[in-house]
Amino acid sequence: METTGTRRSLAWLLGIWGLTRVVLLLFVFKVYVFPGPDVTSDVSVIYQGWYEVLRTGTFPLDDVTWQYPPAAALPVLSPALVFWLDYTSAFFVLAFTADLVVLLLLLYAGVRPGRTLGGVWVWVAGVPLLGPTVYARYDVMVTAVAVAALLAGARHPRLMGALTAFGAMLKVWPVLLLLAARRRGTWLSAALTAGAIGVLFAVAMPGAFAFLTFQRDRGTEVESLGALVFHVARQYGWDGQVLLNYGSVEFLGPYVDVVSTAALVLSGLAFGWLLLWRLRARRFLSHTLADAAFVAVLMFVTTSRVISPQYLVWLVGLAAVCLCFRGSRMTLPVGLVLAACFVTVLEFPVWFAHVVAGDGLGVTLLFLRNGLLVLATLLAARELWRSTVTRPAPAPVPAQAARAKETSLPS
Repeated sequence: METTGTRRSLAWLLGIWGLTRVVLLLFVFKVYVFPGPDVTSDVSVIYQGWYEVLRTGTFPLDDVTWQYPPAAALPVLSPALVFWLDYTSAFFVLAFTADLVVLLLLLYAGVRPGRTLGGVWVWVAGVPLLGPTVYARYDVMVTAVAVAALLAGARHPRLMGALTAFGAMLKVWPVLLLLAARRRGTWLSAALTAGAIGVLFAVAMPGAFAFLTFQRDRGTEVESLGALVFHVARQYGWDGQVLLNYGSVEFLGPYVDVVSTAALVLSGLAFGWLLLWRLRARRFLSHTLADAAFVAVLMFVTTSRVISPQYLVWLVGLAAVCLCFRGSRMTLPVGLVLAACFVTVLEFPVWFAHVVAGDGLGVTLLFLRNGLLVLATLLAARELWRSTVTRPAPAPVPAQAARAKETSLPS
C-alpha cells in the first residue's frame, strides 16, 4: 500500500513539475508574454555582454554591475557548451537543466528511509511561484550546487565542503551552509577548494576579485526592507531619486547612506546571533545542518540592502532540503517563504511599475512580501534555537512508577 501511494505521489510530482516548467519555458522563449517588464533582458543584454568580455580572458573590469566572485564566470560562459543554440536560448536550457538537477537530488533524498517527499513538493511549487525570472538568472544554478552540498553533508562531509566552496565562489551566500558543519574534513575541504579556485582565477584572468570594491557606493534597492522607509517618506516630501544604479533600481538621496548603514548593522546583528547559536547549540540532529543554513540565508536576505526576486530561489532550495527531513520544524517558515514567493512575482515583474512609483499598490505589496520574510526569519530562528539549544522538558514520571518509588523508600 505504501509503495503504491509513493508511486502515485511521484507521478503527481513529476507531472506537475513538467507542466509548470513547460509554462516557464514558454514565457522565457516569449511564446507567451509575461506581464510586466521583460525579465529575460538580463540574459540577452547583461549576461551576453559579460560573455563577450570573459571569452577574451579577462573580467568586465569597466562594468560596475559585475559584482560576483570569480567562478561566476562559469555560468555566464556555460551557454557556449550548447553551441547549436544562440546565447539566450542556451542559457534558458541550462537553467531548466539546473532546475531538473535539483528535482532529481530532492527525489533521491526524499525516498530514502526516514525522509519525506515534502521537500520535493516545496521545490515543485516554489519555483513557478516566482515566474520566469528563475530561468533568466544564474541563481538557479548556484542553488543546485547548494542543494547538492547540503544533501551530501551527512554522509560525505568532504564533498559538502568542496561543493560549498564552489558555490561560494559562484555567488558568496553558500558559505553560510557551513554554519552547522562540525567535521573538520568539511571545513578543510572548503578552504582548500576555495583557495584553489581563487588562485586559479587570479592567475588566469585579471581582475578576479575586483568585485569586492564595486558595491561601496550602492544605494538602497527599492524592494529591500530598508526601502520601505523611503517609500513612506516619499509621501511626506522626501526629495530623493529612484534610479537604475549598479544594475538595480535604487533610492539615492538624503539619508540613504543612513538606512544602508542600518541594513549593514542588522546583518551584523544577525551574524552575531548565528555565532551565539553556534556556541550554544548542543543537539545536532540529522536536519540541523539544513535548518541552520535556511535560517542563516533567511537572515541575510531579509536584512540586505538588496532583495532581488531571484534571492527567493535560494530560500526555496534550502527550504526544500529542510522538509526532506521528517524531524525538521521549519514547516511554518517554509510556508511563509512560499507565500512571499507569490507576492514577489506580483511586485516583480507584474506590478513593478507601481513599486518604482511607490504608490499604494506597490508599497502594500512590499510591506506584505517583506513582512512575510521577517516573520519567517523570526519563526525559523526560534525553532532552530528551541530544537538545538533549549533543554527539553523532563519526561513526566508515570503515576504508578512514582508511587512504587515512594513505597520503596525507607521510612
